[in-house]
Formats: sequence, structure tokens, C-alpha cells
Amino acid sequence: MRALPARGRRLLRALGLRWKIAVLLAVGCSLVAVTIGALIHQARVRQVADAARKSATEQLIRVRQVYELTGRLDFDKVGEADARIDCPAMPGPLREAALAGRRTTYLDLSGPHPAVWAARPVGGGRVLTVRQALTAEQAELAELDGQLIASGTGVVALSAVGGALLASRLSKDLRSAAETARRISAGDLDARIGASGVPGSRDEVAELSSAVDTMAASLQRRLEAEQRFTADVAHELRTPLTGLHTAAELLPPGRPTELVRDRVGALRTLTEDLLEVARLDANREEARLEEHLLGPLVASITHRSGVPARLSGGEDAGLHDGPDGRVHGGLRGGHDGGLCGGPGERQTGRPDGRTDRWPDGCTEDRAEGRTGGHKDDGAGSRTVGGAGSRTDDGAGSRTGAGAVVRTDVRRLERILTNLLLNARRHGAGPITVTVSGASVTVRDHGPGFPESLLREGPQRFKTGAAERGQGTGLGLTIAFGQAQVIGATVTLSNPDPSGAAATVTLPRA
Repeated sequence: MRALPARGRRLLRALGLRWKIAVLLAVGCSLVAVTIGALIHQARVRQVADAARKSATEQLIRVRQVYELTGRLDFDKVGEADARIDCPAMPGPLREAALAGRRTTYLDLSGPHPAVWAARPVGGGRVLTVRQALTAEQAELAELDGQLIASGTGVVALSAVGGALLASRLSKDLRSAAETARRISAGDLDARIGASGVPGSRDEVAELSSAVDTMAASLQRRLEAEQRFTADVAHELRTPLTGLHTAAELLPPGRPTELVRDRVGALRTLTEDLLEVARLDANREEARLEEHLLGPLVASITHRSGVPARLSGGEDAGLHDGPDGRVHGGLRGGHDGGLCGGPGERQTGRPDGRTDRWPDGCTEDRAEGRTGGHKDDGAGSRTVGGAGSRTDDGAGSRTGAGAVVRTDVRRLERILTNLLLNARRHGAGPITVTVSGASVTVRDHGPGFPESLLREGPQRFKTGAAERGQGTGLGLTIAFGQAQVIGATVTLSNPDPSGAAATVTLPRA
């Protein structure tokens, strides 16, 4: 007995608000329909009973008059009634009431042959009875009950459908409010529910919508104020920190000087990170998207990061093994990475004889947005030089090794450098950078990411490291923010058997 209510409660909890309201309306209308049907049934039964008792009593009076005048029962004058003296089928209560000297009636509707009885004593301990069948009346009551059931079922069905439609409108507004709340929690502070329903109405849903919109507006104002404060503080710190850095460079060599320079450098890095986070939060960052071969670009970024890492991916990533057995990207014969950075910096020639340089010292063919030299055969096709070369016939078909992605080089370098530094600081070697298609995975073999980081994402100033004082907790935050700017995604995981992996997936060109 206890299992049924519990199962019903579980089923009710599993239903949505729309179906809960529909079920409750259907149950309520069913109770009302049953109550009204029972009242109508009882009223009709009373009418039938009163009419039957009256008819039986009138028949009994006529039969008694005939019996007293003739001494016998004239059935022709009785009509449809069955008149008898001491009928064996006479109910016991009826006989007792008649022998007591009272004229009485008895209604029997429960048996297979419903009837009404009327009786009175005729002397000598005998009882005159009249029995009138109620078969037609019983059929009429059955038909009435069928009509009540059919109409009640229709009313319940219509009320359930109407309740579902009304509840659907209500649940639609609530779902819209929930979706807007989720957008706000995800960082879309401009999201608003707005007015719903009848203009000027002040129902509960409208009050909820107004409260959520007010909360979102207040939250937006506070966050914007915090962002302005953070940006202002970081901006104001840049000048004195620059002075400290200059003064630290003038100190005599020694261990104290190294400590001062290290701390000043950390403060400058933190200040720049705060400014970058403030710009990302304010959505003031704009990407300069260009097409690049991903493999050579990743090789160059990995080399410039200064983090010892093994680059892998093979020919499908636009990488190749150099004569020294090391993995190189794009251009043969250069340093590890083969593209840029350091004293062995490469420059890419242009058809007009000019040389373009990347801001960090790398070279870039601005006309094509790709590494390596190029030539135009005048027929609409062009060849991009280097080991990771490809041919573009002008119709969108591309051949050759390596995926071509559309990205902002500076921001991608910021993302990958932060991931590499995070792997070196919090993980353990060896660190690998794997290029696969349009994805880049940075993996270490340390303890892995904390569960809270995998579940909630990066939180600023929260490193999740057991050691105190290692990092500011802004590296992953900036990586995720810059990825959003260039249309990329960053996925964190803890692969078996150990380590942490961060995968950056870029949009293909």
C-alpha cells in the first residue's frame, strides 16, 4: 500500500509543470464530475421511486376496492400490477408493516427484477399486495448514468487539454526566464526576459521576469564597475612598475638584485594579465583573423615559449622530421620549429622584394596570411612554399599536408603559451604538443587538473595547486577568453593513466 503512493509521487515529480497542471485539473474536474453525476443520479432515483410508490399505492387502493366488493381479485382492472393475497415473494419487512395495520410500500432496485410493492391487511391475518415492475425505469436510469459518464469524460478531457494549453503558455514563459537566467550566468549580461503575456498584467510570471531583469541589470552595473576599477588600477600601476623595473636594472649584480627583479617582473606580468582580463570581460577585444598552416605555426609558437616540449603530429599536421631526427614545422633547415624566433630568425620574401615581419620577430606573408614564400602562376592558382606546402586552385580545393585554420596568430600564441607554462608550472614532464587536424593538444604527465576545474572551468586567482605562491590563476582564464575571441574552444581533461591535457580546437579556413 505504501509503494503505490511513493511510485505516484515519483511519477508526478518526473512530469513537467505543464503536465502536472493538466493532471491536477483532470483530477479536480473528475471529482467535480463524479459528484455532480452522483447528485443527478440520486435525484432521478428519488423521482422514479416517488412516482413508483404513488402508482403502486393507487393500484393497491383500486384492487382493495374491487376485492371488498366482489371478494376476488380482478386482474383486468389492475393493469400491469401483480395483485395477490399473501404473495410468497412478498418481502418480510413489508409483511410485518402490513400486519401492523399500516398501508406501506417497499422499493426494490437492487435485484435483477426491480419492482415496487404496496401492501395492506385485509383481515384474518392476510395481506393484500400489489407488485409493479420497474424494468423500464431501471433502463432509463442506466441510460442516464451512461450519459453522465460520457459527458463527464468529455468535460474532464476538455479541461485537461485546456489546462495543458494554459500551462504550456505558463511553462513557456518560465522556460524563457530560465534560459535567460542561464545566459546571464554564462556571462551574457545583456540578456533580458522582457515583458510577456498581456500588456499591463502583473501576474506571478511577469513579476518573476521583472525581478530577473532587475537582478541582471544590477549585476551588470556592478560587474562593469568592478571591471573599470580593475582596469584603472592595473593601468595606474604600469607607470610606477616601469620605474621600479628601470631602477631594478640599475642595481648591482647579486642575489638580492635577482630577487627584486624577479618580483618586479611578476608584478608587471600580473598587471598586464589584469588589463587583458579586463579587456576580455568588457568584450573590447577584436581578432585579426588570417589563414595559416597550423602545424608550422604551432611549431614556431612552441619554440618561442621557451618550454621544453615534444612536438608531434606527423605529415598530416604539416610537420616533418629534420635531418637531426627532431620534429620541424613547415620550413626545412631552420631551428627547432623552423619558422621564427631567436638569432636564427627567418624572413619571408615578397614578390615586390619587401620583407614582412611578425610582431614577435617571426615572418609572415601578409598577402596570403600563411608562412613561407608564394608564387602566382597567373591562372588563379597559387603555391605556398615550405614542406607543408599546399596548392589552392581558387575553387576551394586544397592539397598538401597540414590543416589550414583561420585564426589570430598573436592570440593563438597567447593561448598556447599559457597552456605550456601551466603544464610546466603545475604538471610534470614530458610535455607534448600534438597537432591533429585543426586541434592542438598540450599534455603533461603530472597529477592532472583538479576536479573542480574540470567541473566549473577556470576561476581567476584560483590555481588549484597544492603549493602556495605558484601562479596567479589567470593563465587558463586568459586562454579561455582569448579562445572565445578567435572562435576556438578549449577543452580540459585528465587522460589515463596520468597527466592533464588541454585541447584547442580552431575553426578551419
